[in-house]
Amino acid sequence: MDLQKQTAPTPAAELRASDADRDRVADILREALAEGRLTAEEHAERVDGVLHAKTVGELEVFIRDLPAAHQRPTAPGYTPVPPRPTPGAIPVEADANVVAVFSSAVRRGRWRAGRRLHAYAVFGSVEIDLSEAIFEYQQVVIKAVSVFGDVQIRVPENISLRGTGGGVLGNFEVSPLDSVDSDAPVVYVDGWAVLGNVEARPKRGKSVADILERVQDKVDRKLRKHLGD
Repeated sequence: MDLQKQTAPTPAAELRASDADRDRVADILREALAEGRLTAEEHAERVDGVLHAKTVGELEVFIRDLPAAHQRPTAPGYTPVPPRPTPGAIPVEADANVVAVFSSAVRRGRWRAGRRLHAYAVFGSVEIDLSEAIFEYQQVVIKAVSVFGDVQIRVPENISLRGTGGGVLGNFEVSPLDSVDSDAPVVYVDGWAVLGNVEARPKRGKSVADILERVQDKVDRKLRKHLGD
């Protein structure tokens, strides 16, 4: 094995775009509109593209013909994840239970996540997909227990994800995730995997819609303020 071999860093253009990146590009487009470099139709079309861009490279396409394009973006600033809920801050009783005993259970689509969710897989499989869920609370706790079973948890890419647990001849794996939005939901996955598997990670290409709507509102407010000056 070559101990000196290192994984090549991901090119900047292929990095996932953050809300801060989108705000930066939207500000450049707003200035270009005010300076007469873009028409109102071109500005609207590009802003729509910015809101749907997935990577930094895709964002740069919308400003590469503008003078500000040569200015390199600063690294996005990450805000601290809210502290873990103190005991009693979130009720012990679950808002919903997803149980699979010698069977399978799935919770996906447009549903209300609540504050606490319990998932139990005993010789079965449980899938919890939060990618289209409605987050009524910023902090959500999921208790996941797998005994000879499998619990799969998927979350949007623009929230924060934390996990505390372990495995007994099993696998407990939570992929930490940090959102640049201080108001973004935080999902805590707690539990154990006994001769089973518990896994939580972001679902590629899925984002909480209301966060994207806040970005659009911010862009609209800035544009209205500028045009009103």
